[in-house]
Amino acid sequence: MKHPENDASYKGLKVNSGVEQPASLNPYLSNMHLKRAKRLTADDYISGILRGDVNILSRAVTLVESLRHDDAVLAREVVERCLPHSGHSLRVGITGVPGAGKSTSIDAFGMHVLKERGGKLAVLAVDPSSERSKGSILGDKTRMERLSLHPDAFIRPSASAGSLGGVARKTRETIILCEAAGYDTIFVETVGVGQSETAVYSMVDFFLLIQIAGAGDELQGIKRGIMEMADGIVINKADGDNLAEARRAATHYRNALQLFPLPESGRRPEVLTYSGFYDIGIAEVWKMIYDYVELVKSNGIFDSRRKRQAKYWMYESINEQLQSLFHSTLGMEELIKDCEQQLLENRITSFAAAAKLMQHFNNREG
Repeated sequence: MKHPENDASYKGLKVNSGVEQPASLNPYLSNMHLKRAKRLTADDYISGILRGDVNILSRAVTLVESLRHDDAVLAREVVERCLPHSGHSLRVGITGVPGAGKSTSIDAFGMHVLKERGGKLAVLAVDPSSERSKGSILGDKTRMERLSLHPDAFIRPSASAGSLGGVARKTRETIILCEAAGYDTIFVETVGVGQSETAVYSMVDFFLLIQIAGAGDELQGIKRGIMEMADGIVINKADGDNLAEARRAATHYRNALQLFPLPESGRRPEVLTYSGFYDIGIAEVWKMIYDYVELVKSNGIFDSRRKRQAKYWMYESINEQLQSLFHSTLGMEELIKDCEQQLLENRITSFAAAAKLMQHFNNREG
C-alpha cells in the first residue's frame, strides 16, 4: 500500500500533532478539599433551633431519627434542652383512608391558618415504608404545592420504618424541636392504616378524621375505635356532583356518633363537609378546631390529656429501649436465627422459642 505522506514531494510540509485532548479527570480535583459537614455540638443545635434556623432544625430532626448510639446520646441532650421552650403550639393529628386527600387538605388548612393567623406551621408527614424493601417514596411534600413554597412552613416527610402503625419512631421528639424553633401550629399526618391512629392520637391536641363519600357504603368506614378517638370528622371532596353525596355521608356519620358515649371533653365530635381542592369550607373546619380547643382548655381536659400523653410516651420509650437492648445482646441474633429454623422445622413451639430467647437475654453479662 502506498503512503503519500512518505513521498519526497511532501518533504517540506509540516504535520501538526493536532489538538491535545483534555485529561479525563478534573485537574483541579487534587487541589479541592471536600470536607464533610461539620458535626454540630449540642450548643450549636440549641442556638440554631432557638433562632429558627431551618437548616439546623432539619439536621436536628435527622439526628433524632438516627439509629447510631452516639447520635442518640446527643439527640437526647438536644431534645431535653429544647423541652423548656416547647409546649406552646396547637398540635393537630390528621388521619383518613388512603385517597381521602390528606395531603391536599393539609395544604389548604395550612395556607388558611398562615393567612388568617400568621405564625409558623410545621407539617410532619409520615410516609409508609415498604415491608419488603423498607424503602419509602416520601412524596407528601410534592402534594403540598403551596405550603412547600411558603417561607413560614416547614414540611418534614419521614419514613415510618416499620414502627408502630407507620408513625415515625421519633415524631414526638420532632414536635418538641419544632415548637422550640417557634412553630406554633403543628400537623401530624398519619399513613391511615394499622395502629397509626392510636400513636398519633397520643401526641396531638385535636384529632381530625378525613373521610370521603361515594366510595361505597359510608357505614363501612365507621370503625368504633377510630370514631371514638376522633375529635372532629370532615367529609372531603364536597364539590360539584359529589356535594349531595358528601352531605348524605355527613348525616350518616352524625347519626352513628349518637350511638357512642359522650367523650370526656363533653362535646360530641362535629361532622363537616369541605373541599380541599377548591378551598371550600376550610374556615368552618378551623372554627371547629378552635372552638374545641377553647372548650378543653377551659374545662382542664387539654392539660390532663397532655399529661397522659407524656406518660404514654415514657412507657413507649421503655419498650423501645428494651427491644433495642434485647437485640443487641451478644449472640442474640444467631440464637434468633436458630430458633426461627427450629420453628420452620416444627421442632419447637413459638412459646418455647420465646422462652429460650428470654432466658438468654436474662442471663446476659452486665
